[in-house]
Amino acid sequence: MTVLSRFAVRAAMLLGMAAFISFSAQAGEADGSFDDPSRIAAIGGSITEIVFALGEQDRLVARDSTSVFPPEAMELPDVGYMRQLSPEGVLSVNPGGILALEGSGPKETIDVLKKASVPYIEVPETFDHEGILTKIRAVGKALGVDGKAEALVADVDAKLGQAEARTASVKERKRVLFILSMQGGKVMASGADTAANGIITLAGAVNAVEGYSGYKQLTEEAIVEARPDVILMMSRAGDHAAADGEILAHPAIASTPAGQAGKIVRMDGAYMLGFGPRTADAIHDVSVALYGDALAD
Repeated sequence: MTVLSRFAVRAAMLLGMAAFISFSAQAGEADGSFDDPSRIAAIGGSITEIVFALGEQDRLVARDSTSVFPPEAMELPDVGYMRQLSPEGVLSVNPGGILALEGSGPKETIDVLKKASVPYIEVPETFDHEGILTKIRAVGKALGVDGKAEALVADVDAKLGQAEARTASVKERKRVLFILSMQGGKVMASGADTAANGIITLAGAVNAVEGYSGYKQLTEEAIVEARPDVILMMSRAGDHAAADGEILAHPAIASTPAGQAGKIVRMDGAYMLGFGPRTADAIHDVSVALYGDALAD
């Protein structure tokens, strides 16, 4: 079967599913809450963390593969990676509602799910202090537990404020290059509007690269010009993971302050980039890794 034929079959399957399910607007979605939040599929690691932090985990019937915390979440059925979902996979767990983080995909799957007979609520995300609070409120509203959400908001807000206060007085801010992956000597790094950029900023540092949004491959010239003091990475980077030695051996990186000092900081991706209830702790840990124990207390 040719690629074109496979695409046509896939499109037909999606259209068939769309025809099978109801396309009517769902009651309980318009105000951002489920009429019946008893069987929820959570899409997005921070969404699942928030549900658990609210003590509402018994409502969950499934999670996506980015939902790895708390450990109890791993016992739930996995419907796939949040950016590569299939309608069949999500609907196979018979959810009464789908609570998905903004940015879930692909678009064709989300279009089908939003038109399905299962209520779909999308939770907005921005990678900053207020964005975390907004997510908590949105999840609480969706589940009908606004009071619990406000209590969690107050706690997380205070912790975030304390974490940010620790770095407010930093005068010489570190230049940090976040490397998502390196394959064949090509460095994929984060620009603006990313979780990596958000955590770098909250930790009192500056993103060493600028001028673009999202992630892109950097030229060797761009890496040299970025002059990073620190390389920041996830401790697990999937198929394109690179060891410290490989990173530091890269000619362009080797010529930077970070390369010369051998300064690489690695942290669990879900923890560091999740922008959920644990982010205040992540800010603390990243800032200490950047600036030393003087910021620990």
